[in-house]
Amino acid sequence: MIRELKTFVSVARQGTFAAAGESIGLTQAAVSAQMQRLEAELGFALFDRTGRSARLNAMGHQTLDRAQELIRLYSDLGSRQKGRAATVLVRIGAIASVQRTLLPDVLAKFHKQFPDCRSRVIPGLSMDLVNRVDAGDIDMAVIIRPPFSLHSDLRWTTLSREPFRLLVPRAVEGSDWSELLASQPFVRYDRASFGGRQVDRFLRAAHLRVQEVCEVDELEAIVRLVANGVGIALVPQTSTNRRWPAAVRAINLGQHTFHRDIGLVHRARRSMGEAAQQLADLVAAAYGEAPSAAEA
Repeated sequence: MIRELKTFVSVARQGTFAAAGESIGLTQAAVSAQMQRLEAELGFALFDRTGRSARLNAMGHQTLDRAQELIRLYSDLGSRQKGRAATVLVRIGAIASVQRTLLPDVLAKFHKQFPDCRSRVIPGLSMDLVNRVDAGDIDMAVIIRPPFSLHSDLRWTTLSREPFRLLVPRAVEGSDWSELLASQPFVRYDRASFGGRQVDRFLRAAHLRVQEVCEVDELEAIVRLVANGVGIALVPQTSTNRRWPAAVRAINLGQHTFHRDIGLVHRARRSMGEAAQQLADLVAAAYGEAPSAAEA
């Protein structure tokens, strides 16, 4: 079984049976046979097979982390470090803005409290991350609040409410947000993200047609595009971003202000290990200590 698991990890990394075979010295047919045996033993499919590619499905993603852990434990069987506690892996998903701000400090505190634990940060969009928590692939995720109700076995904790501002280049005059949106080139927050959908709904509710020049997911990239004069943008003021760059200015939307809720999603605490529960508590505490974006 260990041999099949090692081959499985190689397929997940390489993306095709042929490439995996080349990397570990097996023929494509041998790799395929091993994966068929592994799926038969497990009782479920691991891949969505399309043409020559072999992409992990939801169960494949969930199995991958466990397979890597089993391989590691197997490799440690001959270790001379007797009595060492088994390493616990805690997996946390996070959108890009969270990874760059509070998460590194949270993980530093976590590893001081749990030196025998390992952590893995899973990047991604909020939709993908909430699905992976639901599938049991990761323990928790810090995401933008979905515009739909979560499954009954998932728990949501709001960590911060981030108000959207209209960001314009410093050289652009005027403070009427509706006139600016109607007349200036627009850098759009990617509509594939929950935050981007909020922007889209706001524009449609205001009956505004914008002159879109670019669509980007990364908030930092959007801010830099505005700073470079490419256009204006509707972006959330994150919990840790109390000041904007000197090359831009932010216009308050007043009574029309809408917010991006950042929160922690996970399964019921009784189904989480002690280490995962502690990491969830540290994440919540970090946001409680952060300055409020609404006050900026």
